[in-house]
Amino acid sequence: MDNQKQKHQRRPRYKGTHPRSFKDKYKELQPELYADAVAKVIQKGNTPAGMHRSICVKEILEILQIAPGQTGLDATLGYGGHTLEMLKCLDSKGHLYATDVDPIELPKTRERLEHLGFGPEILTVRQTNFSNIDQITSESGPLDFILADLGVSSMQIDNPERGFSFKTEGPLDLRLNPSKGISAADRLKTISQDELNGMLLENADEPHSAEISRAIVTAIKKGEEIITTSQLQQIIKDALNFIPEKDRNEEIKKSCQRCFQALRIDVNNEFEVLYTFLEKLPDAMAVGGRVAILTFHSGEDRLVKKSFKRLYREGIYREIAPDAIRPSAAECNSNGRARCAKLRWAIKA
Repeated sequence: MDNQKQKHQRRPRYKGTHPRSFKDKYKELQPELYADAVAKVIQKGNTPAGMHRSICVKEILEILQIAPGQTGLDATLGYGGHTLEMLKCLDSKGHLYATDVDPIELPKTRERLEHLGFGPEILTVRQTNFSNIDQITSESGPLDFILADLGVSSMQIDNPERGFSFKTEGPLDLRLNPSKGISAADRLKTISQDELNGMLLENADEPHSAEISRAIVTAIKKGEEIITTSQLQQIIKDALNFIPEKDRNEEIKKSCQRCFQALRIDVNNEFEVLYTFLEKLPDAMAVGGRVAILTFHSGEDRLVKKSFKRLYREGIYREIAPDAIRPSAAECNSNGRARCAKLRWAIKA
């Protein structure tokens, strides 16, 4: 009958305080409804599913010295944690631009910030790569402050559908924008052993690059599929079977982390994008403008360090960070993903 009531469907039982499956973590994925559950996860030093905990917030705000009325850019919007703190510093005066390439997370973050009262009158969000900073400044004019957090967001890493982590089964994709370029699975189909070996060395300093690249290319030539995260993990595991048993599990874990990182950097052209951004950066900054860049990989940090030093010698920057700033011990203990972060800054002459 039309007026018959629909049968009530019971919500799934929450499996403990921290369920293993991403989709079962519905309390963490709805922080606005389950603040207590989210707080418990953070208290344990973990990052709730679907969220991201911003790193070096205090240090970044001290560097940028944001004042009401200024114009700035968050070059890597992500979950919007840094963005929110910068918007608070503007105190409804001035404007913040924000860019991100991720078409999945960007709308969520824009909506989240709008609900907090930060609409288009104070915040402009663009889906574009931060290497296109010159396109932003054609609209904004010279920028007083700029932040680029080069880390992959936790909500991207934790979502198995994105394929960023070997810890959960998912498609071997690794693209920040899944609608552009080729996936990591497709990249591996045509790569040579020498090229893969070089990629693992350059992008991740992988000590077992020769053994892993040989195993991957041999498997593909034999017709084996490597289209999921677990398939790649298994090949790495088999390739490192020669490691003494007492060290094997830990070494395999580290190699998996490095290999996934190397592939992610490659399919997203991360070094090329960063180089382009650094070259365009001075022209985007106002006189006395400040930039802070947070890196999570030695290759990224080297690019930033060399660029800042060269432009300082040329008189384009009047001051640069003498050394990289590291997160505090307290922050690293609270958030394990902060441990490899390095922060550098520069001020335009």
